[in-house]
Amino acid sequence: MERKDFRSLESETQETIRRQAVAAVQSGMSQVEAARVFGITRQAVGNWIASYNTKGRTSLKAQRRGRPPGGKLKGWQAAMITRDVMDRCPDQLKLPYYLWTREAVTQLIERRFDIRLSVWTAGRYLARWGFTSQKPVRRAFEQDSEKVKKWLEEEYPNIKTRAKHTGAEIYWGDEMGVRSDHASGRSFSKRGKTPVVAGTGQRFGCNMISAITNRGRLYFMVFKSRFVTSVFVRFLRRLCKQIPRPIYLIVDSHPVHRSAAARKEIEGFHGKLQLFFLPGYSPELNPDEYLNQDVKSNSVGRLRPSTQHEMIRNVRGYLRSTQRTPDIVRNYFHAKPVRYAAM
Repeated sequence: MERKDFRSLESETQETIRRQAVAAVQSGMSQVEAARVFGITRQAVGNWIASYNTKGRTSLKAQRRGRPPGGKLKGWQAAMITRDVMDRCPDQLKLPYYLWTREAVTQLIERRFDIRLSVWTAGRYLARWGFTSQKPVRRAFEQDSEKVKKWLEEEYPNIKTRAKHTGAEIYWGDEMGVRSDHASGRSFSKRGKTPVVAGTGQRFGCNMISAITNRGRLYFMVFKSRFVTSVFVRFLRRLCKQIPRPIYLIVDSHPVHRSAAARKEIEGFHGKLQLFFLPGYSPELNPDEYLNQDVKSNSVGRLRPSTQHEMIRNVRGYLRSTQRTPDIVRNYFHAKPVRYAAM
């Protein structure tokens, strides 16, 4: 049979050829022979066979031609899709996606309203609705939203009131480890050629603990050992020695922070220092996390220390520079998740 442009045929004729070609192959005819007999390509026959084996006879039916059905979204339909994208994740709606992409939105629209849109049309809708592509913030499943709400509405306001009455200063503390192979930022390179950054193949690191206030004060300690109770106690002693006012230190629920040895040491300060704990799995509520990210990105990620000594020197130098620039520390409190602690 002379090969014709399959796309020029009527939908019903296309369906008939699909069914006959699949039936012929199932009867023993080779795909190459079926393609010659029905005047189509061997690839088309192979695709039909694969589709038939996966989805059955319905996959061979004639498809509607022309513009996808449904046309434009109506106002109430757009409002429903907007609410779903804002309030839920794709997997919660049983879509095969982890993040909201244009493909995920097109599938949601088709499932809800039987309207098929291209990814480009979905992108234009998202832009019209005020959505932009952003890097998501990770949040642990274990986080208790009720405890977070209580912290924001009751516990922290009470701490702030107490600090005002007692003349105490509120500090936010945290610790982190940094590694020599941490990388941050981007680099220009020729299209298709990933840039290569030279650095030592040896891995080493150090740790730091810090405390900041919304007034721009910063205290820190860089150390080589693991973060254990003795290190935490040493940092607390430094704070009490360097800061004349009573200290309210807010930290997470790390086991070291809650250890008996730490509590005993704090009792020995006779009220000079009190510890308060953030809700579990809620690092986004701690402004000191922004200092950590700043140090990782600008002191470690964009420099290439060749030894542990050089890394520690870089980290200390960057922290001292930040310490002398209170405006930078105050800016950490401008991020939306920690804005509640700015005043």
